[in-house]
Amino acid sequence: MSNAERHRHPLLSSEHVARRLKKRYASERRFRALCISAVVVALGFLVIFFTNIISKGHSAFLQTEIRLTVHFDPEILDPEGTGDPAVLGEANYLSLVRNALGQSFPGVRGRSERRALSGLVSTDATFQLRDRVLADPALVGQSRDVWVLASDDLDQFVKGFIPRELPESDRRVSDQQIEWMDALTADGRVERRFNRGLFTNGDSREPEMAGIWGAAVGSLYTMLVTLLLSFPLGIAAAVYLEEFAPRNRWTDLIEVNINNLAAVPSIVFGLLGLAVFLNFFQLPRSAPLVGGLVLALVTLPTIIIASRAALTAVPPSIREAAYGLGASPMQVTVHHVLPLALPGILTGTIIGMARALGETAPLLMIGMVAFIVDIPGSITDPATVLPVQIYLWADLPERAFVERTSAAILVLLGFLILMNLIAVIVRQKTERRW
Repeated sequence: MSNAERHRHPLLSSEHVARRLKKRYASERRFRALCISAVVVALGFLVIFFTNIISKGHSAFLQTEIRLTVHFDPEILDPEGTGDPAVLGEANYLSLVRNALGQSFPGVRGRSERRALSGLVSTDATFQLRDRVLADPALVGQSRDVWVLASDDLDQFVKGFIPRELPESDRRVSDQQIEWMDALTADGRVERRFNRGLFTNGDSREPEMAGIWGAAVGSLYTMLVTLLLSFPLGIAAAVYLEEFAPRNRWTDLIEVNINNLAAVPSIVFGLLGLAVFLNFFQLPRSAPLVGGLVLALVTLPTIIIASRAALTAVPPSIREAAYGLGASPMQVTVHHVLPLALPGILTGTIIGMARALGETAPLLMIGMVAFIVDIPGSITDPATVLPVQIYLWADLPERAFVERTSAAILVLLGFLILMNLIAVIVRQKTERRW
């Protein structure tokens, strides 16, 4: 072909090549811009999510407290002067709280005003005073300054969630209570302190007394049962399928079902746990034992798939060298393959446990949605877990539970981020490159 013919041929002309290159580069730029836009949109939604949760939940880490000068009147606490702890425990501590409030506002008269004045402080104040007296009976007959929790409505008012500009009929705090709170604030008797009860108390119907410790302990027991079951079973199943199982239609069927189970909605496992563990085996309802068994079923497919991938990543030369030195198949697997695959196995296990920590639906099916006040002492005691506690609080009407719901979400997200961070660190510290 002559130069003139080559120049006239459209596929070989430089102008045609330049146009095609320009079109290709423009398409690449559009694709790159689309990918960047997707990342920006995802990050934007993530920022909106965290901003919303933090803005609603950060106030729950502070709690309004009121300082009262309490006289531990022996006529109320121990009329006989016996010092018997049983008598001290049954005393009328509400009278001490009312007397302390009455001393701060001596002009209050009438039953309705006294009731409104008592509404400034939480019902937890009586338990605080009782615990102090039982811990130190020498307080009887003395006067001490004691910081007690404000009621949930007054706490929301101090935090600004109940505007004083609203008409009195539209808010749960009366004008008289606002006047009393202003007087206490001016006297330096009102402070916002770190809310230790959020992390040390169990659940409560009173928002200012509600905490996540009971749910956290329940989650700990549940995760412990899940780990003790799913980790060894998952590794054993992965090792058998990858190292010892013959390649036939039965093992192929097992592998397909394991992969399918990883995509099954978790509530199906809850129904299975309800039918098998509760109805058939009659295990205790709402117990971490049953929750751990159900979540072990949820996490097993994830752990098996991750463990098999880690075993497959071990170079065949490791196995061949061990066989060449006379090692048995079991020795090759236990002494050489498993140690090298352990980083990937641990990463998959931690990720599976993180998924289990955030599960709610299967636990609702086995009764872990019950209102549990006491801290569980074992895996057979009634308990709830953090995701279910969040679900319960989100359904309550009080405004103070809104901030506690968001605070509990922040704590749960913190645990999940920590677990994923541990998985990344374990992977980086123990991973070997071939």
